[in-house]
Amino acid sequence: MNEKIILFGGTFDPIHKGHIEVAQSALEKIGAGKIILIPARRSPHKNKQPVAADIDRIAMLQLAVNSNKAFQISNIELNRAEPSYTIDTIHQLREKFGDDCDFYWLIGADMLKDLPLWHKINDLLDECNICVMNRGGYEKPDFNSLRRKLSPEKTEKLRQNMIETPLIEINSTEIRQRLFNEQDVSQFLHPDVLDYIKRRKLYIAKD
Repeated sequence: MNEKIILFGGTFDPIHKGHIEVAQSALEKIGAGKIILIPARRSPHKNKQPVAADIDRIAMLQLAVNSNKAFQISNIELNRAEPSYTIDTIHQLREKFGDDCDFYWLIGADMLKDLPLWHKINDLLDECNICVMNRGGYEKPDFNSLRRKLSPEKTEKLRQNMIETPLIEINSTEIRQRLFNEQDVSQFLHPDVLDYIKRRKLYIAKD
């Protein structure tokens, strides 16, 4: 049986407990041996650059997952020139891990509608399992809306790979805003991550 490897991309600006909770849930439901967190320099679908520098986001990721051996971090997308596409990441990781593994790429349910616009999406769906994470308590995403843009087979593969994850009521944007406003965020961040943010004076008003 092929090794199962989960790939979780994002800006992680900053990484918070919600990221870890949904990643751990996916790890258990897919039955994977490892999960690789892949910080993006900038998503091709977003215009904004991350607020924190690459080196700081990597450092925060390391602090957040240091005690969990199933978690790894890859700077593969930070080291690649823009534009950086998911299919390119899959090809590079395939060279590293070989053909004896199955990749599972996690995306949020809110990203599903734009999935047909992803670079070489048909190749991507052939080469890895894209797993749509649907938060508990929310309606399941409408996969039928993709049928005009993707083949029935690929649409069904997406449906079969949907995983339900815990309901998380916070995101990185809100955390950055709270930090900017000098509000408490200790319940959302690993203590070492919060300490790093304070020491590095990240996400605060600049003089």
